[in-house]
Amino acid sequence: MARITAGVGTSHVPAIGAAIDLGKTQEPYWKPVFDGYEWTKKWIEAEKPDVIILVYNDHATAFDMDIIPTFAIACSDSFKPADEGWGPRKVPDIHNHADLAWHIAQSCILDEFDMTIVNNIDLDHGLTVPLSLMFGQPDQWPCKIIPIAVNVVTYPPPSGNRCYGLGEAIARAVESFDEDLNVQIWGTGGMSHQLQGPRAGLINPDWDQKFLDNLTQDPELLRAIPHIEYLRETGSEGIEMVMWLIMRGALGEKIKELHRHYHVPASNTAVGHIVLEKDT
Repeated sequence: MARITAGVGTSHVPAIGAAIDLGKTQEPYWKPVFDGYEWTKKWIEAEKPDVIILVYNDHATAFDMDIIPTFAIACSDSFKPADEGWGPRKVPDIHNHADLAWHIAQSCILDEFDMTIVNNIDLDHGLTVPLSLMFGQPDQWPCKIIPIAVNVVTYPPPSGNRCYGLGEAIARAVESFDEDLNVQIWGTGGMSHQLQGPRAGLINPDWDQKFLDNLTQDPELLRAIPHIEYLRETGSEGIEMVMWLIMRGALGEKIKELHRHYHVPASNTAVGHIVLEKDT
């Protein structure tokens, strides 16, 4: 059967994608950011996942005020990188494991999670930047990618508890899929940052590090964090961290931390990254 073997959490700062695309990764400002991903690049090359379930948020590229799904799963065979105003990133198309995606959609909906099924969609930096961080600049991505989009742009976003529960439902779906697949799940976005208003530039390293600690030490505490705490402590865009809880919920109770990276600043945001493995 298919199995989820590991989870990855990472920021998806758009300026990181620009630094990669423009060959700036070794410049003094950017080098500390990218150095923290070197371990993971070697690890994932050895792990060779067949499929990555990549949880991200759309930044008003594919979804706008006309359609705002709380949870959406993309089920068609392939997707293009989105044009976010300056042309699409020159990265490979994203190829889906459509059979598994449809299976997850069916399983989660029958498990009482109301997933929106989308097919004709372009994918923005929320999804492509994490892939570039882990895989560099290949001619094609080395595995299939199942995109799951979460609304953390327009109020109300889902609660951390609901996201964690969705991760548990995704794990049940994967385990019931009758194909031998090594599956990883990634949660992206965050960490603390605010892009506008009087608190623009807010970063809270202590809160971020405690969040990373509790992914292994006390995930139940993370499930209970209210929206107002994310807003107060991590800025208006810190709510993206609820997407990491989908990843964490899919891994089950026994996990171990393999790698962690945290760096401030990167384009006025905090970059966080963690690799978790199911402890068998």
